[in-house]
Amino acid sequence: MTTVLVVDDQPLQRYGFRMLLESSPDTVVAGEAGHGAEAVRLTAELRPDVVLMDVRMPGMDGIEATRRIVATGGRSRILVLTTFDLDEYAHTALRAGASGFLLKDARPEELLSGIRAIARGDAVIAPALTRRLLDAYARHLPAGPDGRDVRAHPRLGALTEREHEILVAVGRGWTNGEIAERLVLSESTVKTHVGRVMGKIGARDRIQAVILAYDLGLTHPKHAE
Repeated sequence: MTTVLVVDDQPLQRYGFRMLLESSPDTVVAGEAGHGAEAVRLTAELRPDVVLMDVRMPGMDGIEATRRIVATGGRSRILVLTTFDLDEYAHTALRAGASGFLLKDARPEELLSGIRAIARGDAVIAPALTRRLLDAYARHLPAGPDGRDVRAHPRLGALTEREHEILVAVGRGWTNGEIAERLVLSESTVKTHVGRVMGKIGARDRIQAVILAYDLGLTHPKHAE
């Protein structure tokens, strides 16, 4: 059973999410919050599997709430909801530690599927979509480490040569199948490598690994192809 904290400043919106979640046999609403500060408090108290987080709310917004929840190192994972005109917030939320995002007008089955994926430890956004999102907002990412050996970075020091290669491939938005084909490996081997890479670099999921690769200059928009 997946427990979900619903965070939205609109009571009717929260009610709609509650009705949807309660209609599914494998999800249950752990609680509801109307603003970011309440979301942070209730997440610490209830420890839900997934926090369904709205972005724009009075007081502390969803991005800051996401940042604070992730900083605690707790088990709860964040699924951010946004609208077409707020895609830039999705990018910022991912960098704050969210495990994915969906549009508010996503179909009910898409929302439930996304919640289940987040609860399993997966990312909601497919690699190709992640790549397009990061490319679109690459101007927000810090410049790569000019002339420096990024392998000396503390988050990369424990990686083997093959794992470093895998991280670069993940950063380019390649799926496990694409990595397997291009590096001539089996998909099961690639999956194992990806899991080890994320563990060593402290990434909560694939999206965070992609963002780290961009942050360190391991890949750039022109390389994501």
